[in-house]
Amino acid sequence: MHIVPESEIAGLVSRADCFDAVEKVFAATARGAAVNFPVIRESLGHADALYGFKSGFDRDSLALGLKSGGYWPHNSARGLTNHQSTVFLFDADTGRCRAVVGGNLLTALRTAAAAAVSVKHLARPDAEVLGILGAGHQSAFQLRAVAEQRRFRRVIGWNRHPAALSRLQSVADDLGLPFEAVDLDRLGAEADVIVTIVSSYAPILTAAQVRPGTHLACMGTDTKGKQEVEAELVARATVFTDEIVQSITIGECQHAVARGLIGETGISELGAVVNGTHPGRRSAEEITLYDGTGIGLQDLAVAAAAVDLAIRKGVAIEVDV
Repeated sequence: MHIVPESEIAGLVSRADCFDAVEKVFAATARGAAVNFPVIRESLGHADALYGFKSGFDRDSLALGLKSGGYWPHNSARGLTNHQSTVFLFDADTGRCRAVVGGNLLTALRTAAAAAVSVKHLARPDAEVLGILGAGHQSAFQLRAVAEQRRFRRVIGWNRHPAALSRLQSVADDLGLPFEAVDLDRLGAEADVIVTIVSSYAPILTAAQVRPGTHLACMGTDTKGKQEVEAELVARATVFTDEIVQSITIGECQHAVARGLIGETGISELGAVVNGTHPGRRSAEEITLYDGTGIGLQDLAVAAAAVDLAIRKGVAIEVDV
């Protein structure tokens, strides 16, 4: 068995590696070649933490395993990342544990990669203004990954605590893009692409604030009760997701479905667009929305890439179990 420590991940896996791995997962899932198993995600009743498992099997790549971890909101005060996770990979032929991989950075990279894949396949080709709603740790990864998918001229951002927008300002500076802090009305009125990445239990962005032709990547809702955008906005959009079952139970679509504004048949897999079996965006005026719930197969794909690179570079730790 190989161990790839968290400390090695940054030197192994690039954004391009993650984008390629995640895009292939979308395609395999839509073809029925890969399956996610039911998610376990629970409140511990300790340290205000959420903990769970995501797992699956990809018959194309033979990636089999699970990611274990969750969200500890007080970790930042301890100098730790609030999201903590570890990926376990198993040999699909024997069931033996193949690798244990640090999953914190990989989770951030694969989440950003999923949003970037949605922008590649659904945003208008002439998109010029990128809006980011939220300025937490994950927002910087989102900005870097999504900015690579279109020729954006500027970035605008909103956060509950405006001082935190300095994180996005710094990344935009690195990318050579002008950045401006704006209110929600301006964010919706000016952005061609909007990435939402907040942990919220009440809608922040409304249907009235978003203009025709916008693509939204809603990346923060992955638990029952969470919500980033108004249900009416979901109903107004053409909706895509990583997995429909998760979308209607723990994703952004849960609220629109519960209110009867949309049904399960009104949600499509993004992988169908990747595969060419769904046309994706049909007009320049259409609002498209990607509900990124986060699936275990994405974690397995980027972890498998990390293991292969670690073995090749001689930094994987081999142990007997």
